[in-house]
Amino acid sequence: MTPDDPRERLTQAGLNLIQQALSIFDSDLRLAVCNSQYQVMFDLPDRLTRPGTSFEETIRYLVERGEYGPQPDLEQAVRIRVEQARAFEPHYMERMRANGRTVSVEGSPLPQGGWVTVYTDITEIKRQEMLLRARSEELSGQVLDHAEALAGANRALGATNTALEEAKRQLTAIEARTRQVTEMMPAHIAHLDRDLRYTFSNRRLSAVMPGSLSDIVGRSAAEALDPATYLRLEPALLRALAGEASVIEITHEPSGRRIRIAFTPDRSGDDDAILGVYVLSTDVTQETQARAALAQTAKRELAAQLSSGLAHDFANLLTIILGLQGRLDRMEALPGEAQDLVRATLAAARRGGTLLERLAAISGPRELRPQPVVLASLLADLAAMAGPTLGPKVGLEIDVEALDQPILLDPGPLQDSLLNLMLNARDAIGPAGGLIRLEAHALRDTWAEIAVSDTGPGFSDEALERGLDPFFTTKGGEGSGLGLSMVYDQTKLAGGTVRLENTGTGARVTLRLPLRPAEAPGTPMLVLLVEDNEEIRTEVREMLRRLGHSVLETASADEAEALAALPEIGMVLSDINLQGTRSGVDLAQALGGRGLAVGLMTSLPPGDATRARAPCPVLQKPFTETELAAFLAATGVHA
Repeated sequence: MTPDDPRERLTQAGLNLIQQALSIFDSDLRLAVCNSQYQVMFDLPDRLTRPGTSFEETIRYLVERGEYGPQPDLEQAVRIRVEQARAFEPHYMERMRANGRTVSVEGSPLPQGGWVTVYTDITEIKRQEMLLRARSEELSGQVLDHAEALAGANRALGATNTALEEAKRQLTAIEARTRQVTEMMPAHIAHLDRDLRYTFSNRRLSAVMPGSLSDIVGRSAAEALDPATYLRLEPALLRALAGEASVIEITHEPSGRRIRIAFTPDRSGDDDAILGVYVLSTDVTQETQARAALAQTAKRELAAQLSSGLAHDFANLLTIILGLQGRLDRMEALPGEAQDLVRATLAAARRGGTLLERLAAISGPRELRPQPVVLASLLADLAAMAGPTLGPKVGLEIDVEALDQPILLDPGPLQDSLLNLMLNARDAIGPAGGLIRLEAHALRDTWAEIAVSDTGPGFSDEALERGLDPFFTTKGGEGSGLGLSMVYDQTKLAGGTVRLENTGTGARVTLRLPLRPAEAPGTPMLVLLVEDNEEIRTEVREMLRRLGHSVLETASADEAEALAALPEIGMVLSDINLQGTRSGVDLAQALGGRGLAVGLMTSLPPGDATRARAPCPVLQKPFTETELAAFLAATGVHA
């Protein structure tokens, strides 16, 4: 049995309940088992109660301490007792210890070798016997009966106390283990009574729901939680008190986190009565973000499948219409009214082509490419780019709080979304002019919120309800109705959310994106670059140098494998297609057991069979310096 075997713990608990001291030594004169009374009776240190302790070491300790009285020759006293143990025979004896107490010693051999010995403290029994012998003539039979009854009661009481102490020890150990396990869990575990007061908590509430109290035992749920959260949980708590278990998900408004909460009735009362509620709260924000991104990807794929055939046929029709109308427009002597109709038809057809392009952008496949971005710099660049388009009568203010460090974002779609929102705000403000504000701040450590607000008339009730629907527009024939839909699509694809609202002074659109800090720069190192195209190798080498790394170059897998043995090499970055018989994939597989960070780069499409065999991350060509830095960080090397 292992130390954590439940049977061993059960056996040890049973031995500890025995009032007598017990020890078992094996045939090699080493301790196999003992109980707690063995250590207490002889006042032994912990090292002499561990399995494997030699009998000679224990006897030496007792002789030196004077357990057997004065010994003229200590070594001889130890040797005699060890020899007696080797020639062990069943025995029973009583002896007076050095502390004046009397013990009985009963030993019995075991079939497999070794022996078991039981030690009983009989001091009180001996005293009673002496007293009874001295005054037996004076004591009546009734007194003797009472003495015997009292002795029996004392023995029973002693056994009960021993059992209680052992049970207490076991319960204390169980409670300590339970507390340790619950404190280590990344979830809040609690119990509330029927008055919705906490009777147990693992002190993780404030970690799961920032801003909440930590020391909540004895407090009501209304005190421990913020008012909005309590109002959302109260119905589920009351249903649990009525016997209905449930699981709900809420957004914790103060922190923006998504929390999954399970409510389980406590049916430990008599007649299955419900005494309270067990509550398990888990932060599922990242899971929700990933789920939203996957759901949006699935929607895009479905939309692409449904619209691809229609878009193809529609594009062919537009091509025919544009061709025919172009021929009409070139005819001589066409009436003026007909020319106007032709031009209107051409404009409508071109607009249809633009609409097809936007549909393809929404429904077509697109892969997120997050990279370290300083949000203040991105917004400043966006302001410089959008300034001329906004015009002189539209002011632009930018306010960024607590987002000074780089965070992981896909900057292209984010800039497109914000530019779209700014142009919508400009149109809402109108020719009289006004102000557009770009605001960004961190919401706890969960979200990056970016808001675009204006001083226009605000959203109508219908726009607040349907503004994110495809093809909904308030611009009449001038709008496609896909602008906000594209913003919604790009934000959801990143695992975020979009909220439309009126502020009293205009409209506001808030994008909430997952807040993922970029990894801090690390120590520069020597990178082995493997690329057989000299122009590409030169460009990648310069990128690596600008990122702070030293570069060693080669063009073949064989030479790279030899150079990789140099102790200074920190990473190998190789193209997949290389000159010679071996590819970058073969090189990565050969270096797999050396503990080196390995990354591959390629212009092959993701579905290529050779690329699919890569045992390490792959960077798609072409790439920028920022994308290379993000790839190195994800591979284990920081720029």
